[in-house]
Amino acid sequence: MLETIEQSNTWLNGYVWGAPMIVLLMGTGVLLTILTGAVQFRYLGFALKEVLGKLTQRGTGDGSVSPFQAVSTALASTVGVGNIAGVATALTLGGPGALFWLWISGVLGMCTKFAEIVIALHYREPDATGTMRGGAMYTLRKGLGLPWLGTIFALLTSLAAFGIGNMVQANSVADSLRSSFGVPPMITGLVLAAVTAAVILGGIQRIGQVTQVLVPLMSVLYLAGGLLIILLHIADIPAAVGLVLEGAFTGTAATGGFAGSTVALALRFGIARGLFSNEAGLGSAPMVHSAAQTDHPARQGLYGIFEVFVDTVLVCTVTGLAILVTDSWQSGMTGAALSGEAFRLGLPGIGDIIVTSSILLFSFSTVIGWSYYGETAIVYLLGAKAALPYRLVWLVFIYLGATGSLQLIWSVSDTLNGLMAIPNLVSVLFSIPILLKLKKEFFKSR
Repeated sequence: MLETIEQSNTWLNGYVWGAPMIVLLMGTGVLLTILTGAVQFRYLGFALKEVLGKLTQRGTGDGSVSPFQAVSTALASTVGVGNIAGVATALTLGGPGALFWLWISGVLGMCTKFAEIVIALHYREPDATGTMRGGAMYTLRKGLGLPWLGTIFALLTSLAAFGIGNMVQANSVADSLRSSFGVPPMITGLVLAAVTAAVILGGIQRIGQVTQVLVPLMSVLYLAGGLLIILLHIADIPAAVGLVLEGAFTGTAATGGFAGSTVALALRFGIARGLFSNEAGLGSAPMVHSAAQTDHPARQGLYGIFEVFVDTVLVCTVTGLAILVTDSWQSGMTGAALSGEAFRLGLPGIGDIIVTSSILLFSFSTVIGWSYYGETAIVYLLGAKAALPYRLVWLVFIYLGATGSLQLIWSVSDTLNGLMAIPNLVSVLFSIPILLKLKKEFFKSR
């Protein structure tokens, strides 16, 4: 039975994260870039100024958290193990050229994330407790008259959350602590569940308060370590960039422990891992951005541009370059082990500590961020009364994830996560007129 499920999921996953979905996601990014006048380029400076200039300020208008707390919670969910393991896997399978296509996915993803946040905030509404809720399900029901498709999106989100945002992350923490310090997974599961409870049982307000401190801390820790490796190998940067550009358009020959890669593989794995990392087009981040206090949907959309910039342009790039300049990409290793090897070689004595600490922080932040995504989906389906029971069940699954074997769960949740993109992109593409209206309205006076 399990073997049949695994085979069926492998077949489906090939389409969900294969060429058709990549074309759909990238095509949407290109279309939105053209129609919005390349908003991610024209207003990147404005977005950085908007976010970094208001780190501690509350917004104006309806909402439960400040704009920065909203983007911190979204970043808590997107900056995760994918930035460490996902980038390494892309380089292992696609060669150095995969990093170029990962950048392309990030540039287009900045526009897609802007669009889906703007649209989600336009159709958001308060639940029975007064908490502002929004996302593709609300857009599909209120804006497009497709409540059945909104229900499908909410179901996919609530199920995917338990895998990709909960059990997989808890398992990563438990495995890292067991291998590095010999901590029993049972202990890790109990402690992680307890710490998570202290955060998520306080609702989105407490999640926002924690992530606005946690996300900058973990990002600075990881980026500082990676940038130090790059600075120590500054003379190797031109050669590394050359490998990236050459591999992107001509492929990479086999060398060392690297098996070689074609242009098609570089493109596929670079874009797929980039989209998996920043989640642009999947519809996850708009759910928490919809809780932000803001005077206009397009203003919060700027935070989406910032979000993808940090996740893909900064964190993923640092991971990729650290792997290339230390030549660890030829070691035959993959995933988090490859990133760990790059940091170990680049910063002997402390590199392992930085990667292990980052995995712990990234995974924990993803657990608390995705708890709100799943909660928003279940509230849409069952009402506000379902929020607390969902949080309690969430804590149980953290323990199960930390103590179990998750190969099938990882695979299935990865598929469910990707399937979220289909109804979300329907909500975005058919809402382009309102997107352009709101963009013009906001930037006209600026």
